Amino acid sequence: MTLLDAKQYDAGRDRRRRIWIAVLIVVFVASAWVLYHCRDYPQRKAVGKFFEALQSKNYEGAYAIWFQDPSWKQHPQNYSQYQFNDFYRDWGPGGEWGLIKSYAVDCSLPSSGGSGAIVQVTVNSRLEHVYVWADKSNKTLSFSPNEIQCGNWWGWVTE
Repeated sequence: MTLLDAKQYDAGRDRRRRIWIAVLIVVFVASAWVLYHCRDYPQRKAVGKFFEALQSKNYEGAYAIWFQDPSWKQHPQNYSQYQFNDFYRDWGPGGEWGLIKSYAVDCSLPSSGGSGAIVQVTVNSRLEHVYVWADKSNKTLSFSPNEIQCGNWWGWVTE
């Protein structure tokens, strides 16, 4: 085949190719963004289940979620560091947060080492927030040593 025998240029085919490349780039960027922002979903889900149990006044169930041990009553000696009475004093009706009537899991921030995440929760529409540490490996919960700032929706988009 010589240069004079080359195929005729097809502008439509070239345009379709550019569109496909643009679509693939957009899909890749959107997928990466979703994966990045959902990386703490299991930890947020565990904290949500915990507050759901507190809201329904199932304190024994909430204690089981806190330690991820549904059969904690059979071996309470394993939890001598934070016994159920202490837990009830902290999270029960007489605790700092009172009866939990509503809650919203606002945001989370993973640790730099990747061992867990700090989850911010708004309880009873109060201005102060609860900060819970959710361990990544076993989904146990504990009080967070640090606080985080969630920011507005644009901050979450560009995080």
